[in-house]
Amino acid sequence: MEDPIVPFDLMRMFFGTDPALFYLEIVFRTFVIYAYALLLIRWVGGRGIAQMSVVEFLLVIALGSAVGDAMFYPEVPILHAMLVITIVVLINKFLDVLIFQYKPIEEIIDGVTSEVVSDGVINMETLRKSKLGKSELFEGLREQGYVNLGAVRQAYLESSGRLSTFRARPPRPGLPIEPAWSVCPPEKFGPGTVVTGTGAACCKCGTVIQDSGRTLTACPRCGNKTWTHAVLAEQYGS
Repeated sequence: MEDPIVPFDLMRMFFGTDPALFYLEIVFRTFVIYAYALLLIRWVGGRGIAQMSVVEFLLVIALGSAVGDAMFYPEVPILHAMLVITIVVLINKFLDVLIFQYKPIEEIIDGVTSEVVSDGVINMETLRKSKLGKSELFEGLREQGYVNLGAVRQAYLESSGRLSTFRARPPRPGLPIEPAWSVCPPEKFGPGTVVTGTGAACCKCGTVIQDSGRTLTACPRCGNKTWTHAVLAEQYGS
């Protein structure tokens, strides 16, 4: 029967119960596992952290457990860990070959690029399928210097999860996204309002109505009935 654990035993917490020589074994294990993992990673190749694919990301997660456990758990043999690392890397290499040769497999594993904004209007179907919230989209656009959707000619949600955007030349009136709505929500109005100035923008998809004197009803694109003033980037001094 094992001895009961004594709470807040500083010797156990900091030094453990293994022989002092085991610290030297940890050093040896770490060097061996690290060198072997580095060798296989170099063989696999791969891109920078910001460019990691889904397969490479899974490789990092799987290797993290296999490598870490063998470094300091005495009951984990080094050869067992090396076998796990080898199998994980071979699976990764096999998937890379499949992705390179078969487009459908590439789309299943890595995903596809989707159009999220076109001519200043949000593709609501893309948001729904990708589980991307409007606040996340607006945040990504603000990070790239956009203050309204009218300045966005095209925006794509890449398979990596990043947002690629292209500016409209010249910029057009559009749904304001800066300041953030949680900080300063735009003035909203509903059906029956008469369009004036730079027009009205649908608060849901960003569709802009510029027909001066027109009475607003529901958005012709998404059916939303909440509108706000469409703004130009120049109005912000940009």
